[in-house]
Amino acid sequence: MKSGLRFAKALLAALIVICAAQPALAQQNRGHVYLLRGLANVFSLGMDDLAAKMNGRGIIATVHEYGQWPQLADAAAAESRATGNSPIVIIGHSLGADAAIEMAERLTALGVPPKLVVTFDPVGVTQVGRSLGYFVNYYQSTNGYGKRLTAGPGFRGNIVNRNLDAVGSIDHFNIEKAPRLHEEVISQVRSITNKPKPKPKPAAPVAPAAEPSVPGTQAAAKPGAPG
Repeated sequence: MKSGLRFAKALLAALIVICAAQPALAQQNRGHVYLLRGLANVFSLGMDDLAAKMNGRGIIATVHEYGQWPQLADAAAAESRATGNSPIVIIGHSLGADAAIEMAERLTALGVPPKLVVTFDPVGVTQVGRSLGYFVNYYQSTNGYGKRLTAGPGFRGNIVNRNLDAVGSIDHFNIEKAPRLHEEVISQVRSITNKPKPKPKPAAPVAPAAEPSVPGTQAAAKPGAPG
């Protein structure tokens, strides 16, 4: 119980720091991006780099150890409800990708499904069960780790698998660090978190100004009126 309270306080403190540092940009975006590192919390530092890029563009993003996904799901659901059902995005690498899928399923069960889930080379959990949301999976089937995602029973979202076997410069240990993939993901996230600009209100019609009367003249008769 105490550890859960400490976790919630730490997450809240991180959000306060991020929002205070980016006040102007944060007002343009809504939602929260949760990034999950993989094994030992040290092999997925591309998640930190990606989060920094997002925060620099006004997108609230926090990085976590993959084993925290159950508490994160509960905190994300509560935060989304408290902020007018703001969108939830989950991104994970390796074991963090596996955890992202499990977190998405839990959020769906809680009634607050994620809008977007991005996975980099999931290694164990390769079937998405009872979940909603749009899943984008970047993977390599030839590096000994990455797997393709498939829809399991109860899945009601969409899955897009991006096979990167042909990209020789990428492997399991740097796939989440690729700048080109970061830009693709940020573009996807921004399409979800950007607030739509309010439409400008139409200007009130301006009544035509009355012509000043000139002394000694007679107003012209209306067409059809007796002269």
